[in-house]
Amino acid sequence: MKKVFITTLGCKVNQYESAAFKAGFEDAGLEIVGKNEPADIVVINSCTVTGSASAQSRQTIRKMARQNPEAKIIVTGCYAEIAADKLAKDKELRGRDYTLIGNSKKDLLVHSALGDYEATTKLILGSIKKASEICDLPVRKFGDRSRAYLRIQDGCESFCSYCIVPYTRGPNRSLHPEKALEQAKVFAREGHKEIVLTGIHIGYYGKDLDGDNTLVTLIDQLSLATPQVHYRISSLEPLEITDELLQLMASRTNIQHHLHIPLQSGHDEILKRMNRRYHTATFREIVEKCYRYLPDMAIGVDILAGFPGETDEQFEEALTFLDTLQFTYLHVFPYSIRPGTRAATFPDQVDKSIKEQRVAKLRELSNYKKNSFYTEQLGKTVTVLVENVRDESGLLKGFSDNYIAVRFPGDKTLINQRVQVQLKALINNYVLGEYTGSNES
Repeated sequence: MKKVFITTLGCKVNQYESAAFKAGFEDAGLEIVGKNEPADIVVINSCTVTGSASAQSRQTIRKMARQNPEAKIIVTGCYAEIAADKLAKDKELRGRDYTLIGNSKKDLLVHSALGDYEATTKLILGSIKKASEICDLPVRKFGDRSRAYLRIQDGCESFCSYCIVPYTRGPNRSLHPEKALEQAKVFAREGHKEIVLTGIHIGYYGKDLDGDNTLVTLIDQLSLATPQVHYRISSLEPLEITDELLQLMASRTNIQHHLHIPLQSGHDEILKRMNRRYHTATFREIVEKCYRYLPDMAIGVDILAGFPGETDEQFEEALTFLDTLQFTYLHVFPYSIRPGTRAATFPDQVDKSIKEQRVAKLRELSNYKKNSFYTEQLGKTVTVLVENVRDESGLLKGFSDNYIAVRFPGDKTLINQRVQVQLKALINNYVLGEYTGSNES
């Protein structure tokens, strides 16, 4: 039996696609092995969202090639899409049996690895700019996790000045509602209690499909078709958070009260240079609207620190804006030059040490906001999906529907169950709770 090792870098979409590769190899009778085991086929699903992500992808490819000298190497994902010429010349791959597969051809990966795809070249890249349909990549089971990711969309057409993703993922393509429903039902049958809806730009869902298909209509159908599964929405652009969506979230018990909304900067001039199509005042209005519909909602916010030309004064104004904004946590990233983007050519690149100082201040604010949110929830009883790994002290752990990190003592029979937990005390970055009963539906 041939053995396959799959390693995944980057986003939730890559994780979903790697789960599809795993299912395809297993259906073909191959064995999936861990990272320290010898493999006949090695698949690297790469990332290139930042310069450091590209470097990590290159390092991973070379490391896997050295560790598996006899294996067939398959590189796919965004780094393979944009750096095919560099990889073709890489000394670690020269003379090796390897294949580069573009994002628009990922549905051919398993067949290619097995030798079923008739190609005279080891470059199966296609044209991502002309991609018109999302790759059909069904997943049988998302590992042994309690939650699964469901990729409903691919591609981005926003062209933010710092971002390479539109060039590596191509235009918007949506998974047909029937296929999304079919995949959700598969996950439900396999025992997954939570599904995270993910994509590159999920707010664009349905724009390329015939009929009245939108993200809201899809979530409506999914939540009705699999009432036993709870749905969490991944990153959603601020201007795409509509009253219709919030009304649906408030009316359905299996749509979780949690949104992640990219802001990227708390200063209007920086937002303009980033090619973000809103102002800070608009962002505040959208966040306030979210809390009017769902007062207990958790809101995460993406922030880039040290964008080219960001002055100390602009950063402090942005920090003040964030301090006065209601939200739950920040995902903070130092700006990283990404060759091929407009921002990489901008003057006044910010010094690394200054970026590190700004990142530290933002993360300090994030911790304060999160702890404040957690403290407000103490005494409440919440529903928690229990994960399959205990913490270092033996406590069960999981997240509430509104994304509170909860830990509590309990029996192993509660793993992968939705249970009621009363929130007792704030401990570091989580809330210590007490199990009060099952909440299986």
